[in-house]
Amino acid sequence: MDQANPFETPRTFSLHRAEYLVGLAVTTGLIIAHLGEIRWLPALALFLYIDLIGYLPGAVAFRRSGGRPIAKTYYVLYNVMHSLITQGAVAALWCWLVEPEWALLVLPFHLFGDRGLFGNFTKSFALPFEPVRQQGYLRLLDDLGLAHPKAVGHDGEPTPVDHVPARSAGAVR
Repeated sequence: MDQANPFETPRTFSLHRAEYLVGLAVTTGLIIAHLGEIRWLPALALFLYIDLIGYLPGAVAFRRSGGRPIAKTYYVLYNVMHSLITQGAVAALWCWLVEPEWALLVLPFHLFGDRGLFGNFTKSFALPFEPVRQQGYLRLLDDLGLAHPKAVGHDGEPTPVDHVPARSAGAVR
Protein backbone atom coordinates (compact mmCIF):
# COMPACT_ATOMS: atom_id res chain seq x y z
CA MET A 1 0.00 0.00 0.00
CA ASP A 2 2.71 2.51 1.06
CA GLN A 3 5.97 2.47 2.98
CA ALA A 4 4.22 3.11 6.30
CA ASN A 5 1.57 0.40 5.71
CA PRO A 6 2.81 -2.15 3.18
CA PHE A 7 0.37 -4.81 4.41
CA GLU A 8 3.18 -7.24 3.82
CA THR A 9 5.59 -8.42 6.44
CA PRO A 10 8.64 -6.18 6.68
CA ARG A 11 10.75 -8.97 5.13
CA THR A 12 8.50 -9.54 2.11
CA PHE A 13 8.19 -5.77 1.61
CA SER A 14 12.00 -5.54 1.57
CA LEU A 15 12.20 -8.38 -0.96
CA HIS A 16 9.53 -6.70 -3.09
CA ARG A 17 11.52 -3.47 -3.06
CA ALA A 18 14.75 -5.37 -3.83
CA GLU A 19 13.28 -6.52 -7.15
CA TYR A 20 12.86 -2.89 -8.17
CA LEU A 21 16.36 -2.06 -6.94
CA VAL A 22 17.67 -4.60 -9.46
CA GLY A 23 15.72 -2.80 -12.19
CA LEU A 24 17.12 0.51 -10.93
CA ALA A 25 20.66 -0.91 -11.07
CA VAL A 26 20.15 -2.14 -14.63
CA THR A 27 18.72 1.17 -15.85
CA THR A 28 21.46 3.08 -14.02
CA GLY A 29 24.06 0.90 -15.74
CA LEU A 30 22.47 1.55 -19.13
CA ILE A 31 22.31 5.28 -18.45
CA ILE A 32 26.01 5.30 -17.53
CA ALA A 33 26.91 3.17 -20.57
CA HIS A 34 25.08 5.57 -22.89
CA LEU A 35 25.77 8.83 -21.05
CA GLY A 36 27.03 10.63 -24.15
CA GLU A 37 24.09 9.47 -26.29
CA ILE A 38 21.33 10.76 -24.00
CA ARG A 39 19.56 13.99 -24.92
CA TRP A 40 19.37 15.48 -21.44
CA LEU A 41 16.61 18.06 -21.92
CA PRO A 42 14.04 15.44 -23.05
CA ALA A 43 15.37 13.08 -20.36
CA LEU A 44 14.83 15.69 -17.66
CA ALA A 45 11.34 16.49 -18.97
CA LEU A 46 10.41 12.78 -19.10
CA PHE A 47 11.75 12.24 -15.58
CA LEU A 48 9.93 15.23 -14.07
CA TYR A 49 6.57 15.05 -15.82
CA ILE A 50 5.64 11.87 -13.92
CA ASP A 51 5.67 13.72 -10.58
CA LEU A 52 4.48 17.06 -11.94
CA ILE A 53 1.25 15.39 -13.04
CA GLY A 54 1.07 12.36 -10.78
CA TYR A 55 2.45 13.37 -7.39
CA LEU A 56 2.71 17.12 -6.76
CA PRO A 57 -1.00 17.98 -7.16
CA GLY A 58 -1.98 15.29 -4.64
CA ALA A 59 0.83 16.18 -2.23
CA VAL A 60 -0.24 19.84 -2.25
CA ALA A 61 -3.90 18.91 -1.79
CA PHE A 62 -3.01 16.56 1.08
CA ARG A 63 -0.95 19.21 2.88
CA ARG A 64 -3.70 21.81 2.41
CA SER A 65 -6.41 19.42 3.60
CA GLY A 66 -5.13 19.20 7.17
CA GLY A 67 -5.45 15.42 7.00
CA ARG A 68 -9.01 15.37 5.71
CA PRO A 69 -9.71 13.16 2.68
CA ILE A 70 -8.77 14.56 -0.71
CA ALA A 71 -10.37 13.86 -4.09
CA LYS A 72 -9.82 10.39 -5.50
CA THR A 73 -8.68 12.10 -8.70
CA TYR A 74 -5.28 12.69 -7.06
CA TYR A 75 -4.91 8.97 -6.32
CA VAL A 76 -5.86 8.07 -9.89
CA LEU A 77 -3.38 10.59 -11.28
CA TYR A 78 -0.63 9.16 -9.09
CA ASN A 79 -1.41 5.55 -9.95
CA VAL A 80 -1.73 6.18 -13.68
CA MET A 81 1.45 8.25 -13.91
CA HIS A 82 3.44 5.82 -11.76
CA SER A 83 2.40 2.77 -13.76
CA LEU A 84 4.91 0.77 -15.78
CA ILE A 85 2.05 0.17 -18.24
CA THR A 86 1.45 3.89 -18.73
CA GLN A 87 5.13 4.73 -19.03
CA GLY A 88 5.63 1.81 -21.42
CA ALA A 89 2.88 3.30 -23.59
CA VAL A 90 4.54 6.74 -23.35
CA ALA A 91 7.86 5.21 -24.42
CA ALA A 92 6.19 3.41 -27.34
CA LEU A 93 4.46 6.61 -28.48
CA TRP A 94 7.71 8.54 -28.11
CA CYS A 95 9.51 5.96 -30.27
CA TRP A 96 6.78 6.19 -32.91
CA LEU A 97 6.26 9.97 -32.89
CA VAL A 98 9.77 11.22 -32.03
CA GLU A 99 12.41 8.47 -32.19
CA PRO A 100 13.73 5.60 -30.10
CA GLU A 101 16.38 7.06 -27.82
CA TRP A 102 18.31 6.49 -24.63
CA ALA A 103 16.56 9.39 -22.85
CA LEU A 104 13.60 7.04 -22.40
CA LEU A 105 15.61 5.13 -19.78
CA VAL A 106 14.61 7.78 -17.25
CA LEU A 107 11.03 6.45 -17.26
CA PRO A 108 11.85 3.06 -15.68
CA PHE A 109 14.67 4.72 -13.70
CA HIS A 110 12.08 7.00 -12.05
CA LEU A 111 9.59 4.22 -11.30
CA PHE A 112 12.19 1.69 -10.13
CA GLY A 113 13.72 4.38 -7.89
CA ASP A 114 10.36 5.30 -6.37
CA ARG A 115 9.56 1.67 -5.60
CA GLY A 116 13.00 0.32 -4.76
CA LEU A 117 14.50 3.26 -2.87
CA PHE A 118 11.42 4.87 -1.36
CA GLY A 119 8.89 2.02 -1.18
CA ASN A 120 6.25 3.99 -3.11
CA PHE A 121 3.73 1.71 -4.79
CA THR A 122 0.18 2.38 -5.97
CA LYS A 123 -2.01 4.45 -3.67
CA SER A 124 -5.20 3.04 -2.18
CA PHE A 125 -8.34 5.17 -1.77
CA ALA A 126 -8.62 3.63 1.71
CA LEU A 127 -5.44 5.32 2.97
CA PRO A 128 -4.30 8.95 3.21
CA PHE A 129 -2.46 10.20 0.10
CA GLU A 130 0.80 10.50 2.03
CA PRO A 131 2.08 7.62 4.17
CA VAL A 132 0.66 7.76 7.69
CA ARG A 133 0.83 4.69 9.91
CA GLN A 134 -2.49 2.94 10.24
CA GLN A 135 -3.53 1.04 13.34
CA GLY A 136 -4.78 -1.88 11.23
CA TYR A 137 -1.31 -2.48 9.82
CA LEU A 138 0.28 -2.25 13.24
CA ARG A 139 -2.31 -4.75 14.58
CA LEU A 140 -1.45 -7.09 11.69
CA LEU A 141 2.21 -6.99 12.70
CA ASP A 142 1.23 -7.59 16.34
CA ASP A 143 -0.92 -10.57 15.32
CA LEU A 144 2.02 -11.99 13.37
CA GLY A 145 4.34 -11.41 16.32
CA LEU A 146 6.54 -9.04 14.31
CA ALA A 147 8.21 -5.87 15.52
CA HIS A 148 6.97 -2.57 14.15
CA PRO A 149 9.45 -1.18 11.62
CA LYS A 150 10.92 2.27 12.10
CA ALA A 151 8.42 5.02 11.31
CA VAL A 152 8.73 6.52 7.84
CA GLY A 153 7.05 9.31 6.01
CA HIS A 154 6.38 12.53 7.85
CA ASP A 155 8.05 14.12 10.82
CA GLY A 156 5.99 13.24 13.85
CA GLU A 157 3.72 10.84 11.89
CA PRO A 158 0.63 13.07 11.61
CA THR A 159 -2.75 11.51 12.17
CA PRO A 160 -5.27 12.25 9.44
CA VAL A 161 -8.21 14.32 10.66
CA ASP A 162 -11.55 12.68 9.86
CA HIS A 163 -9.98 10.29 7.38
CA VAL A 164 -12.76 8.06 6.10
CA PRO A 165 -11.63 4.48 5.51
CA ALA A 166 -13.08 2.53 2.60
CA ARG A 167 -16.43 0.93 3.36
CA SER A 168 -16.76 -2.82 3.11
CA ALA A 169 -18.93 -4.13 0.28
CA GLY A 170 -21.78 -5.02 2.66
CA ALA A 171 -21.70 -1.83 4.72
CA VAL A 172 -24.71 0.45 4.61
CA ARG A 173 -24.49 4.17 5.40
